Amino acid sequence: MAYADFSGREIIKALRSKKYKPVDRTGSHVKLRYEHPETDEVRTVTVPLTDADQISQATYRSIASQCGANDFEKWVDWIDRNS
Repeated sequence: MAYADFSGREIIKALRSKKYKPVDRTGSHVKLRYEHPETDEVRTVTVPLTDADQISQATYRSIASQCGANDFEKWVDWIDRNS
């Protein structure tokens, strides 16, 4: 089973490398938006700007789901390579 251990900033950095753009910030949370250029699919992802030890595994899984990830382990590997 995959275990995620990334700060919010690391997740945002990886998402921005895939054309997610910050659209809003409320307190310690940043919303990023992705618009697929060919299908017009839109995804909005909310990421807490906290240290890795303050983000629960359930929150990591929620972020992965918001990104459209079907495989959490692959998503963790992808964030690790792109952060």
